[in-house]
Amino acid sequence: MREAEGGAPSVVLIATGSEMSIAMAARDVLQGEGRPTRIVSLPCWELFDAQEPAYRDEVLGGNVLRIGIEAAVSFGWERYLGQNGVMIGMKSFGASAPASDLYPHFGITVEAVTEAARKALTR
Repeated sequence: MREAEGGAPSVVLIATGSEMSIAMAARDVLQGEGRPTRIVSLPCWELFDAQEPAYRDEVLGGNVLRIGIEAAVSFGWERYLGQNGVMIGMKSFGASAPASDLYPHFGITVEAVTEAARKALTR
């Protein structure tokens, strides 16, 4: 969706659908802090998995922090995030409200993404 500026990416944000706006805003913050950040839209796992491994590695980056942003279930995302990746998303079910209320409740925010990136990059 959007390439890192200022060098190879140190962070890759992976999102779909409505979460892309969160990824875009988080990228702007991280880029402003001097952390080159790429955004990957991953709307269909099956199509992505059907691509050559070299292409998938190129898109997701090699030894780079990957953060998944998903308002639905986070199950399965670990295969794209890698061992040190971070998932920003729902941790439980049963809440019902407008997205403007649920996203902050579940920590699906620009602030949560940028803070997770900062924390993981300092490990």
